[in-house]
Amino acid sequence: MSGSYLAHDNRPLVCVVDDELSIRESLSSLLRSAGLNVETFSSAEEFLTNARFEALSCLLVDVQLPGITGLDLQQKLLISEIKVPIIFLTGHGDVPIAVRAVKAGAVEFLTKPFDDEYLLETTRSAIARYTISRQTREKNANGGLLESARKEGALSALRHEPEIVMSLQGGVGGTTASEFGGIIGQGRAWREIVSQIELVAPTDATVLVLGETGTGKELIARELHRHSLRKAKPLVLVNCACIPKELYESEFFGHAKGAFTSAVRDRIGRFEAADGGTLFLDEVGEIPLELQSKLLRVLQEKSYERVGETRTRTADVRVVAATNRDLKKEMAAHRFREDLYYRLNVFPIKVAPLRDRKEDIPLLTSHFVEVAVRELGCQRPRLTRAGLETLLNYDWPGNVRELGNVIHRSAIFAQGGALEFDLPIAGTPADLTSPRSVPTDHEQGEYLTDAEMRRRERENLFVVLQKTGWKIKGVHGAAELLGVRPTTLMSRIEKLGLRRPPAPE
Repeated sequence: MSGSYLAHDNRPLVCVVDDELSIRESLSSLLRSAGLNVETFSSAEEFLTNARFEALSCLLVDVQLPGITGLDLQQKLLISEIKVPIIFLTGHGDVPIAVRAVKAGAVEFLTKPFDDEYLLETTRSAIARYTISRQTREKNANGGLLESARKEGALSALRHEPEIVMSLQGGVGGTTASEFGGIIGQGRAWREIVSQIELVAPTDATVLVLGETGTGKELIARELHRHSLRKAKPLVLVNCACIPKELYESEFFGHAKGAFTSAVRDRIGRFEAADGGTLFLDEVGEIPLELQSKLLRVLQEKSYERVGETRTRTADVRVVAATNRDLKKEMAAHRFREDLYYRLNVFPIKVAPLRDRKEDIPLLTSHFVEVAVRELGCQRPRLTRAGLETLLNYDWPGNVRELGNVIHRSAIFAQGGALEFDLPIAGTPADLTSPRSVPTDHEQGEYLTDAEMRRRERENLFVVLQKTGWKIKGVHGAAELLGVRPTTLMSRIEKLGLRRPPAPE
């Protein structure tokens, strides 16, 4: 074993387990050059015997180790409840092994020879996530707010926080570490997307991204390319819904001069432009049925002809496709070829709509505020508890894209003050016409009379006024806390007959 660990050294400790001395030495040199503390081991047995688990922040381990293999080591750590991020190294590029490793909790699976910059980026990201996760567990052990957030949801975790829920300079709790490239989140759906990207990106498998409009399918395509072995080559984006029907062949495959009236010069197509890299076919369900066979051919045979040419060309392209349509229904209606569907659907990634992952809304809001401040040059606004509740109670039919637009618009109007959102709320009186919203006889409990409702409203308003020192307007004012306009609040105070108690003598 080689190591450089000092008792006073606060640098993150990374352990490398590989039976090849040259690999251990090169990784040790690379990681130390990035300011990390490194210890190397030639076998899993040596690591288990000598590693300092209390200081460990990340583990780089070869899959094909003699004796205890890398996967066996992963299982031993899981059984021992040692929750350290693991990055697997292999010279085999074995996808089934990668599937097993990632499902068991591996952070990444890198094929030798790996890119030094990408390995460092992956290691730093793993260490950052692990550090935050460890801090979270410590807070939870002490009864902190994050345990409350897990049990009660994003809003209830903030019940006893100050009036300003987020400074919007780094998300809830002051961190935006739950970010994978441009994909932001913290819930289970986000973690599943990240795991799938990390698993399939290093391969050349065709990926089909499925999800509603505005869920971020293009971001996923970008991350698939960025984490692939093709990242040094082009990523070409094609919106299939925007191409006129008569120009599909020319757009995809290019054309020769004189092939049609407006073809005044030779033109390369998108497949040729993406040669060696990744081609993203957005809204692939919009491709006309009669042209789908031509796309199928180039996917199967990697060959095509430009319009107006007889010369057959080849394209080494990794295809990522996306659609908001249900392609199985499209096949049943004979609008999408079954053979093309199965050619595209090698590795499907389904993106959950925002209404099913509302735990990500605080982080996304923080991100979009930062974008708005940077792009619009506006003052940094504040998000109050009432504002967050409004965001969480909305179903977001336009998904993340709609949230971004709402935040941008609200940031302009806020002028550095509190963000206000005029959004319909789930469960409004209009929804009460549905029979499902009315409780059955067995579900009906106690009700409140009008007088009791007024009393509770009066008590709640009095608590808020006392909390704010009877300040109505502005920062930390009662109107901002309650999410109403100051004029509305003043009318309510007068209607309920509330008076400020005299100061004690």
